[in-house]
Amino acid sequence: MIEEKGILFVLSGPSGVGKGTVRKALFSQKTDLKYSISMTTREKRPGEQEGVDYFFKSKEDFETLIEQKQLLEYAKYVNNYYGTPRNYVEKTLAAGHDVFLEIEVQGALQVRENFPEGVFIFLFPPSLEELKNRILHRGTETEELVLNRLKEARKEIEMMDAYDYVVVNDDVGFAVSKIQAIIQSEHLRRERIAKQYKRILEDEL
Repeated sequence: MIEEKGILFVLSGPSGVGKGTVRKALFSQKTDLKYSISMTTREKRPGEQEGVDYFFKSKEDFETLIEQKQLLEYAKYVNNYYGTPRNYVEKTLAAGHDVFLEIEVQGALQVRENFPEGVFIFLFPPSLEELKNRILHRGTETEELVLNRLKEARKEIEMMDAYDYVVVNDDVGFAVSKIQAIIQSEHLRRERIAKQYKRILEDEL
């Protein structure tokens, strides 16, 4: 019996590309993936549960974890910290579960630096025009903000070289199928299972 350690899969891409939509569609299907639970210093909202929605920490505890390098990535928004706890990810992987993290590009680059053994998937828009339309359809942003987001998207697309795979999100169903294929193929990589097979052969000799 091969006891395989889980793999960290990181889905990232520019704002408006549909990361959340693709992730929800992936998890709506039967999957053994565990979603990476973020940590935050913001107040718990009604109905939110510790260890389900977030891991809630004080600012002091969060900053201690930063100093101890116990976060795979973190950022600060409106005076609150948000980040990905290393301990939760490593424990889940050690238990044999794959972990799935959906995150912005800057955060993904931090994870790549702190956890290079992860598998990094860049979700790409069919075109910049389509990306602009998706941002506009949100109806929550001014024309100026849309243009700023598109400029930022161009910069983020140029960071694609830091990723292992690129999936074009022209259709959510197709994008999910491609991500599922990536997950399956990563588990079949020779270097991931060679040691375990060799151990089985040694036991039989």
